[in-house]
Amino acid sequence: MSEKPAKLPDHQRVYRALREMILFGELAPGQPVTIQGLVGVLDVGMTPVREAIRRLTSEGALIFKGNRRVSVPQPDMAQWNEIAFARLSVEPELARLATKNIGVPEIARLIEYDEQLNTAIDRGDVRGYLENNYRFHAYLYDLAESEVLSSIANMLWLRAGPSLRVVLGRYGTANLPDKHVEAIDALKSGDADRVAAAVRGDIEQGIAQVRETLLADKI
Repeated sequence: MSEKPAKLPDHQRVYRALREMILFGELAPGQPVTIQGLVGVLDVGMTPVREAIRRLTSEGALIFKGNRRVSVPQPDMAQWNEIAFARLSVEPELARLATKNIGVPEIARLIEYDEQLNTAIDRGDVRGYLENNYRFHAYLYDLAESEVLSSIANMLWLRAGPSLRVVLGRYGTANLPDKHVEAIDALKSGDADRVAAAVRGDIEQGIAQVRETLLADKI
């Protein structure tokens, strides 16, 4: 009989839950929330919420607003361009490094994430799209076995995710090109340069969508 997985400590569970709320846009850029409000939403005590906020603030995913309030940063065009530059510098390289560690099981898992993503697109499921898009990239980058670059990518996704959620909330999931197929095909052939190029193209489309929205009005 298999053992049940160990229950996560409250501080770790709350950190993960709050991180996902930011990553998948449940907290919009600039939206203030109170610590007490998060205690109610997450159904935990004050201490683990404060610890989660402290960690996420240090990662740049939250900022303090005073009066026990925090919010997700609201990037302007200059900040978004910096996020874009950093993502396009780090993430294609992670994809390149991951190529050498990809085999049949890993490709099968990436295909599964991509299929779930396509189902979300067909259904107009923004949350499903964001979750499976993140899973695809996070799994691929983990395979790079680069602790430094992966930690930078994780921080950048926390900065980018809420803004992309706003864009998709406005315009939906229609007409989102699937660059993941190109990446998977390149992974099958072990072509690291093509994998990096496909991931770069995938990132660029999301960056462009947010940039267009910022030009029209502030997110």
